[in-house]
Amino acid sequence: MNKDKVNRILNTFDDMYPNAKCELNHDNHLQLLIAVMLSAQTTDASVNKLTLQLFQKYQTVEDYAYAPLEELEQDLHSIGLYRNKAKNIKAMANQLIERFDGQVPSTHEALMSLPGVGRKTANVVVSEGFNVPAIAVDTHVERISKRLGFAKKDDSVEVVEQKLQKAIPKQRWTKTHHQMIFFGRYHCKSMRPNCQNCPLIDICYEEKREKYLKERSS
Repeated sequence: MNKDKVNRILNTFDDMYPNAKCELNHDNHLQLLIAVMLSAQTTDASVNKLTLQLFQKYQTVEDYAYAPLEELEQDLHSIGLYRNKAKNIKAMANQLIERFDGQVPSTHEALMSLPGVGRKTANVVVSEGFNVPAIAVDTHVERISKRLGFAKKDDSVEVVEQKLQKAIPKQRWTKTHHQMIFFGRYHCKSMRPNCQNCPLIDICYEEKREKYLKERSS
């Protein structure tokens, strides 16, 4: 992607969301990992509502590892895919005890070796928890990347991540990741993007772009 175009997008993000950050509530690495695992196909608001009590009941990795699966499922039942998430969290906690002395590892490779932890989750944890530059491609980041031309429509999530890393300066990866999530969550939504008031509409690949450009010029 053209460097001037990238700079314009990044400057726009800075203007719109200068303080964008992770919205999942957490106080330590374990809570962060659990929250990100719970956030799959679930809103951050729903996760935060759940973890308000969950993190009071389960305070150590042993609490998750030794909890009866049925009880953990019941504690997670308010969010989607709770049975699968409970199974993965319990298995993940056991792996932390057996292989990592009960500590959340700080590398992508180690994190991705844990049950229920994929590339996106690992990227969020190393970035937010260990200050390692990373771009986690969730549904918002993928959508914005393709609408703004960082990636092609049919690119896989991994290809989108690679293209973003190539286009965006490494020192900005984490910041831009959060800004893209905010842009996608609050402005460039999936079903009802705010095209009428978008400062980037002229470079967007949204299907309705032409309609809004004509409205602006009339």
